[in-house]
Amino acid sequence: MIAQLTGTLLECTAEKAVVDVHGVGYEMLIPVSTAEKLPPVDASVTLYTSMAVREDAITLYGFATRQEKRLFETIVASVKGFGPRMALGVLSSMSIPALLQAVASEDLKLLSKINGVGKKSAAQLVLDLKGHIGEFGEATGIAPAAVSGEAAPKELSSAAQDAVKALETLGYKHDDAQKAIQAVLADAQGQELSTSALITRSLGKFRS
Repeated sequence: MIAQLTGTLLECTAEKAVVDVHGVGYEMLIPVSTAEKLPPVDASVTLYTSMAVREDAITLYGFATRQEKRLFETIVASVKGFGPRMALGVLSSMSIPALLQAVASEDLKLLSKINGVGKKSAAQLVLDLKGHIGEFGEATGIAPAAVSGEAAPKELSSAAQDAVKALETLGYKHDDAQKAIQAVLADAQGQELSTSALITRSLGKFRS
């Protein structure tokens, strides 16, 4: 596994960088946030890398900071439906503090503006990434309660709480039931839903 490369920057665009390490040119896909931090061509550079190995390809992804690399790998590993390309798009669209603040506050409108991310994907990003915010708290400036991921910004309504209990009765774990309900509420964007509607939509998420 290649975790880091130090060498001479041969090429650089908003999406790609090539680094010469002892005569071998390593091509990496990079987010815009990394491209903006790179030195001029022919200068020495260090990039932190993540390698994806598939049957038909081996792809390197490069990052200017360890934190960018960590967040990229967290999104790919933890957010349903988000592969490396979408993770790069997320990092290219906003700074890490702005992204995590948007996730903590469940700002679906802002997250939906990310290239390739619609309302449904934005809700999924919030659902799956929120619990990881604490891992990046040093750069967020988010209030401790939000950073920890232990408390939602809003308490569940009585209808939502009843829906969680109903899902538990059906055999789902409390945390899974609560996450599903919160995802449904995020999709609803403020629309008031009955307990039965919450249960029905939550079951649909479990099946998807």
